[in-house]
Amino acid sequence: MSSTLTPKERVLNLLAGEPVDRVACFSGMGNITTAGLEHFGYRFQDLHSDAKKMADVAATSYKLFNYECAVVPFDLCVEAEVLGCAMNPYDEVAQILYPTVKEKIVHQPDEMDLVTIPENLESLGRVPVICQAVKYLKEDIGDKVAIGSYLLGPFTLAGQIMDLNDLFKLSFKKPKQVGALLDKMAAVIIKLANIYRQAGVDYICIREMGATTDVLSPRIFKTLIQPYLQKVAAGIDYAKILHICGSTNTIVHIMNECGYDALSLEEKNDLVKTRAEIGSGTLIFGAVDAYDVLANGTGEDVKKSVLKSLEGGVDGVWPGCDIWPTAPLANLKAMTETVEKFGAELWTRKKEKEMAS
Repeated sequence: MSSTLTPKERVLNLLAGEPVDRVACFSGMGNITTAGLEHFGYRFQDLHSDAKKMADVAATSYKLFNYECAVVPFDLCVEAEVLGCAMNPYDEVAQILYPTVKEKIVHQPDEMDLVTIPENLESLGRVPVICQAVKYLKEDIGDKVAIGSYLLGPFTLAGQIMDLNDLFKLSFKKPKQVGALLDKMAAVIIKLANIYRQAGVDYICIREMGATTDVLSPRIFKTLIQPYLQKVAAGIDYAKILHICGSTNTIVHIMNECGYDALSLEEKNDLVKTRAEIGSGTLIFGAVDAYDVLANGTGEDVKKSVLKSLEGGVDGVWPGCDIWPTAPLANLKAMTETVEKFGAELWTRKKEKEMAS
């Protein structure tokens, strides 16, 4: 296989199960950096409601450190906002603070049953801004890199519109009531995913980080979380990735049954064990530490982390979470350059091993 693929071809071929020349280096999560902001002189707070500024900074992940993608948006409040939650954008703050949900729409358990799905999601909140940002990105660099986006998983979104601790408790006490809410959240996610697709998104990452194994048992994950992740997967007809934070080895086999094209895992996951358990048929993306390594480590730390991921059998190298904005440009370049240097050799070795087994 000649190494003449563009970054876009590499990522889309990988997601489609078609031949690639090496492991890809991209992400399905936030990639905002202070380097990107400084490149344009933009304030972080201004990006969330300005499609052009959002697209400009998203494109710098490719232009400044050769990431093989561009991803919008940059925060985790879009879905909750369209459902009626009030958002705190921190407009008057100088430092980088991500928007948060200021006022939830569910304050007590009996209000869970009253949640409704708006008809006109494409025109609510910042959805039009994100769709326009995607269109700007397609015009700017869409011929060079894949354009991605992300949405929260059903359980995580439910934890945005109501108190997450209450949701955890009710998952044990009243799973049917929680399930009814998750079913509505899944419907919202499917609609938004398809709206983003119409805008031009090439792939979507479903981020179910609220369903952490630190709190929920594998049994609860199987019976309560998995059915609605499966519903989301069944409702999206383009490349989709499932991401869950934390030590996911105890549930990775369940994740693998959810119907996604790839699994995104973070550094707490033992990649070697995961690959041995789920085999070679599933794409695995990960697992560079976004904070301790990319933001606060050295270039050598980044190289070691990337090589560990490659040797662990990943199909795509990407951070285990959103890029920490203050990650030095030198570290981000070290990540992409290490993949470019060693990705083809380790990809070939990986494929030879799979064929031999």
